[in-house]
Amino acid sequence: MYGLYDKEGILRFVDSDKDACIAYAELFDLGSTNYCLMDLANDTKKVKGGNTNLDQSLGVYNN
Repeated sequence: MYGLYDKEGILRFVDSDKDACIAYAELFDLGSTNYCLMDLANDTKKVKGGNTNLDQSLGVYNN
């Protein structure tokens, strides 16, 4: 599974096909310097042992 993040770190697209993620970036004119493509299956080990705060942005969009 691959995740395509924009230069601000926002997840824009997830797919099991790497080429589909690249096609998404091209569709929305995201140049290769404006996105990061990450293999999410390999990155789960990094998050497992770390201190991850998933609640850090919940208050920003709360009505």
